[in-house]
Amino acid sequence: MTNIRLRYVQAWVDCEGRAHHYFRRPGFPRVRLPGLPGSAEFNRAYEIAMAATPMPIGVKRHKPGSIAAAVAAYFDSTLYFGSKAKGTQTMRRGILERLREEHGEVSVASMPPQFIIAVLEKKRPHAARNWFKTIRAFCQFCLAKGLIKSDPTQGVKLPKLKKSDGHHTWTADEVAQFEVCHPIGSKARLALALGVYTLQRRGDVVQMGRQHIGSGEVIKVGALTIDRWLRSMKQQKTGTPYHLPIFPQLQAILDATPTGHLTFLVTKSGQPYNPGDFSEQFRAWCDEAGLPQRCVFHGLRKYGCVWFAEKGCGAPEIASWSGHMSLREVERYIREANQKKLARNAIVRVLSADAAEQNGSKSVKLERPKVSNKLKRLKKKTAG
Repeated sequence: MTNIRLRYVQAWVDCEGRAHHYFRRPGFPRVRLPGLPGSAEFNRAYEIAMAATPMPIGVKRHKPGSIAAAVAAYFDSTLYFGSKAKGTQTMRRGILERLREEHGEVSVASMPPQFIIAVLEKKRPHAARNWFKTIRAFCQFCLAKGLIKSDPTQGVKLPKLKKSDGHHTWTADEVAQFEVCHPIGSKARLALALGVYTLQRRGDVVQMGRQHIGSGEVIKVGALTIDRWLRSMKQQKTGTPYHLPIFPQLQAILDATPTGHLTFLVTKSGQPYNPGDFSEQFRAWCDEAGLPQRCVFHGLRKYGCVWFAEKGCGAPEIASWSGHMSLREVERYIREANQKKLARNAIVRVLSADAAEQNGSKSVKLERPKVSNKLKRLKKKTAG
């Protein structure tokens, strides 16, 4: 007689001689299987159990219908949570874990807009916006799963933020000050160079390694020849793929600096940095150089964009490096660079015209603004 062994099926016989069969698969609900193995009803129940959706992690520990249970289900959703970028997942997980900790027992179906507003009012403006985006995405998941009848975030408005330029853009003097403190060959100097010469975010820089360097189109600029490229990489935040020729300055620093096997930048234990730890280490390097707190790694990305703009690069050219999805932010760097050039040209024209007038030359003539009669009378009165 052949024994049939089915995966995840547990069987026993009770004291009255009756056989019991249960489907017990980790992460799935426990299901009783009727009949005997091989029977039609048993096979049907077994097939249904095998095709069932796994139970979200943590659901058993929370009251059904509560915010805590809904958050656990959201984290287990591939479409609504798993498809987001790692950085977005990390931010949203942190926010929702705090929401679950503080309000986990509240019924998710009874969340009115007033509840959302009360939660957001306790946060600072920028934090409130991140919380709002996260809770709105969570509510859209709950609405799609039938856990709530309407989205309580609809109609909720946040106060407008004061206009800000965001992170400080490094100046050329600040970059030079960092370079003086951290010479070529140091890990700190390599970190700076990767920020300046690639225009990438910290989450992308800490992933760069030797395996991403390869040959590519040969570019010749005067006596310079560039044939090494950073290839086959995607930005963590946007998923944008990019291939970048390596600046000679960066290549020289890479050649002179000991690096890790899989990433250029590694910790003291030889492990790749995570973004948070890298920010702390870069802050320490900036402190060693005597740079103010406003100098953070993201400011190097902005410094690079300004540098490209001052050299005459257009918005699409800069965005091909920075990976900006919209040209609006890039165009701001170009406007700032153009403003500096126009201001420089203006002062040169004015001083040249004044010098020409003083030398009696009539080849260049630039009229100064006329003084009003009212101002002339005021000057006479003051002089008297």
